[in-house]
Amino acid sequence: MNNHETYIKRCIEIAKNGLGTTRPNPMVGSVIVYNQQIIGEGFTSAYGGNHAEANAINAVKDKSLLKEATLYVTLEPCSHFGKTPPCSDLIIKHQIPNVVIGCIDDNLQVAGKGIEKLKNAGCHVTIGVLEKECKAHHKRFFTFHNKKRPYIILKWAETADGFIAPETKNEQKPVWITNAYSRQLVHKWRTEEQAILVGTNTVLQDNPSLTVRDWTGHNPIRVVLDKNEKLPKSLNVFNVQAETIVISSKNQNTNSKNQHWNLEFINWDLKTSIAKQICDCLYNRNINSIIIEGGTKTLQTFINENLWDEARIFTGTTTFKNGVKAPNFSGTLISEEKILTDILKTYKND
Repeated sequence: MNNHETYIKRCIEIAKNGLGTTRPNPMVGSVIVYNQQIIGEGFTSAYGGNHAEANAINAVKDKSLLKEATLYVTLEPCSHFGKTPPCSDLIIKHQIPNVVIGCIDDNLQVAGKGIEKLKNAGCHVTIGVLEKECKAHHKRFFTFHNKKRPYIILKWAETADGFIAPETKNEQKPVWITNAYSRQLVHKWRTEEQAILVGTNTVLQDNPSLTVRDWTGHNPIRVVLDKNEKLPKSLNVFNVQAETIVISSKNQNTNSKNQHWNLEFINWDLKTSIAKQICDCLYNRNINSIIIEGGTKTLQTFINENLWDEARIFTGTTTFKNGVKAPNFSGTLISEEKILTDILKTYKND
């Protein structure tokens, strides 16, 4: 690994500190190197705050060193005004002569404009260092802008004999397949993604809260599929602990006044594009990532329309012998780990 790759790898490492807080901005990492030593580093602040490059520059105590330094960053510095001024302008202001970029930002507001501005100001710009790794790190951002939908993570737990739920149950609460450590990990994941989605049957049968209780962080936006609006509003998903979006049928005539949840409508008669319509609703609401935690029917809908990016599947030691079968899908296994008694496998959609 050469020096450029070493410092970009460090950029990726520190960028992860922004996971779950920077959206809709990408979680960028940046380091500044002088004489083979890091003199400043930063990652994107929570939305509305400084970008990574600004935080890295601010961390440099002796600003005179910047004129002989190299700035490394996972994503092309922005060239437009948003909540903060353009990072490319800040780099130029401090006369940083060398900039090394992991990958180009193909968001139309940037898309090479930041690089062009830096070059025009006399900066030496190197592009594409650990590009594949940087693009993978920015997967949520690129999926949202390029595919016009959220980054979609499928998640479920199945028994050792391949069921995700028993055939019948006596109480309106989840039947746990995994151990407490796996369930805590799921709550951590919820803090990292912008939204979480379940179907009608899951809400009726389990009465989930879909909030973060076993980890510290923000609750995701709850997205509930309720075609006929039959879910009682006393259920946990309608409490005030988190924002809730209900996706219903266009055929319903609903009085939406004086309610603290939001309504979206899709055409459920178009059975082959339910997931696509849901994605369109979420994209229009600027939701850039979502965990699908529904039952088999909901999960299979997204699988059948090929609208998913990752699948995270727990397998516990419990057996049901009969019940609701786990979804049927194919993907490439990218990791497998043991969580006490459970096995967690992660797949990507090719």
